[in-house]
Parts: sequence; C-alpha cells; structure tokens
Amino acid sequence: METTAAELEALLARRGVPFERFDHDPVFTCDDVARIVPAEAGGVQTKNLFVRDKKGQRHWLVVTDCSRAVDLKALAPMIGADHLSLGSPERLMRCLGVSPGSVTLLGLVNDPDHQVGLVIDRDVWDAPTLRCHPLTNTATLVIPHDGIARFLEATGHQPLVTVLPLRPS
Repeated sequence: METTAAELEALLARRGVPFERFDHDPVFTCDDVARIVPAEAGGVQTKNLFVRDKKGQRHWLVVTDCSRAVDLKALAPMIGADHLSLGSPERLMRCLGVSPGSVTLLGLVNDPDHQVGLVIDRDVWDAPTLRCHPLTNTATLVIPHDGIARFLEATGHQPLVTVLPLRPS
C-alpha cells in the first residue's frame, strides 16, 4: 500500500524534518519545475532516474541536479550492474509507489524491504537544501540537507554518494 503525500508529510513532521511546500500545476520535467516553482524557494532542483539492471532484478534511484545528464553506461560498473536502463512505469509504481513525473527520493518511504538502492550525486548531497516532490508532481518540498538525512535514516536507506558520470555533450 502506497503512502500518500499527507502521510509522508506527517512522517516528516514526526521526524522533525522541516520543509516548505509549494503547490503547483502538474510538472513532468525539470524545465516545467523551473517555470513554476519560484527561484526564491531555494534548494537544488533534483532530477530522479529510476533504473534497473539488465535482468530487472536490481533497482536504483539515481538523484542528480536538473542541469546534469547522467551517463548510465558509465554508471553501471560503478554500482555493480552489468547494464542500466530506465524502469517501466509499472515497475516504478511497484517499487516506489509513484508514477512518472513524480519520481522522488521521498518515494523510498514506499520501499520498506530496501529493494531500491540510492545513488546521489556528490554536489546534490552537499547542497544545503533540496527540492523534492512529495510523491506527487503537483507540489514541491524544499527540505534542508539534515532533513533529507533524517528521512533516509527513518526509511533505512543508505545513500551511495558519488560523482556521477555525465553523458558527453
């Protein structure tokens, strides 16, 4: 059973995770968010890629800055995968309880069995605040770094923080 955005926000409050919420029309791309969420909201706008290995047995959530294009071929050996490709909408819903356009590291709340590994770009991890969807693409939460760390502790997910390889321009 998937967690709702309201249940997620209640969990964040119980864990003492401060956030600022911005409601907006549905967004599906980083460009959409850049047009809708005010710049003064602050925080790094995250881009989240839900990927799977060649056999579809292992899954990862790759979190980077919207301005970066991750080279999945180069990332695969870094995380011990033979090949990476984007997971299907059905697999995404099954693993993280979200649909395309709503992919977020906060979706790990729906992964109690830790079937999804978390890979975060070093620059994003080091940022003072991050922007994340609260399981829906009709809102954005701005959360301080220590709040993200508390959320991950609550879900039991240990991030692999690394410098992600970028696709050649």
